[in-house]
Amino acid sequence: MNDDKLPFSRPLLGDEEIDEVVAVLRSGWLTSGPRVHRFEREFASYVGSEHAAAVSSCTAALHLALLAHGIGPGDEVVTTPITWPATANCVELVGARPVFADVDPGTLQLTPASAEAALTPRTRAILPVHFAGQACDLDGFAALERQHGLVVIEDAAHAAGTEYRGRRIGAGANTACFSFHPAKNLTTAEGGMVTTPDAQIAERVRRLRFHGIDRDAAARHAGRAPVRYETVVPGFKYNLTDLQAAIGIHQLARLDGFIEQRAKLAALYRDALRGCPEATPLALDAATTRHAWHLFVVQLDLERLRCDREEFAARLDARGIATGLHFTAVHLHRYYRERYGYAAGDLPHSERADLSVLSLPLFPGMDEADVARVCGAIRAVAREVAR
Repeated sequence: MNDDKLPFSRPLLGDEEIDEVVAVLRSGWLTSGPRVHRFEREFASYVGSEHAAAVSSCTAALHLALLAHGIGPGDEVVTTPITWPATANCVELVGARPVFADVDPGTLQLTPASAEAALTPRTRAILPVHFAGQACDLDGFAALERQHGLVVIEDAAHAAGTEYRGRRIGAGANTACFSFHPAKNLTTAEGGMVTTPDAQIAERVRRLRFHGIDRDAAARHAGRAPVRYETVVPGFKYNLTDLQAAIGIHQLARLDGFIEQRAKLAALYRDALRGCPEATPLALDAATTRHAWHLFVVQLDLERLRCDREEFAARLDARGIATGLHFTAVHLHRYYRERYGYAAGDLPHSERADLSVLSLPLFPGMDEADVARVCGAIRAVAREVAR
């Protein structure tokens, strides 16, 4: 790239996506229809899942997955605080209680050991996040699931294309929830997907995503005459549209290439940051046999610096480098502090990350010169603010 300002992320869209969107506009059918059905089939095939249900966001996917598994009032769901608030908020919205457990300090993944320590007789589910595109310890969570009779629902917002021990996320025994936000590896502008091996769970998600009626728009308008419909269960308006799926169909076809380029950039970052203790990349886990590299996150060593993370990021911004924050620890957000009494000191690894994480620019349109520019700026800022 030659732009003066290097963005944190930028979707890579081509003529195929544009032509498909124009074809949808010309077809006269804009809402959920044949392209959504095609996108669902192709995504299920790509990850290796029996079922895939497209929805309007990963937040919608998490909400519906929890409801489809019967999680509700009186239940507890163990999850990570190093996540976007939607992970915990959806637990709260179904009437259950999110219980936060600490993360591994190197990978920032929820660990089975910390999750197990947070279990109570009210625990119904564990909701781990495949953070930054690296897989969490699915074998460890499966052992807890069997031992305690729990449900594991995977927040796979970062993990389209990630592989765990040779198997793609979404292909296993759990329900998984994906995001297609513009910053993700695969975008539909906004959107999400629920994958599951369970036909009943898939049917509940499909019903709940469109008002809880027994026929979606495509089924009701397939012929010339109106078709009677009825509410089976109160539902939501969480459907993906054909306009969005038109983008997703071609993004999915390019996903492997996107991940390949992201992996090359990540390797360049890791090599360029060797010997820069002020900014340490996250640790890698060998069980992730394919990292999707949704994010490239470093942890700043604030003890070496005379500034906080926000000032460090502002100095990078002054050099034309945009960065991201993934994430602030959710257990310290005001709502969860006030409702459940969480306080600083409860989850030390997560709280250290809360202060130190910084996400560097990473998207397929970048090249080696961009990585060199970012790392050069990091080293320059580190020298400026060194203790």
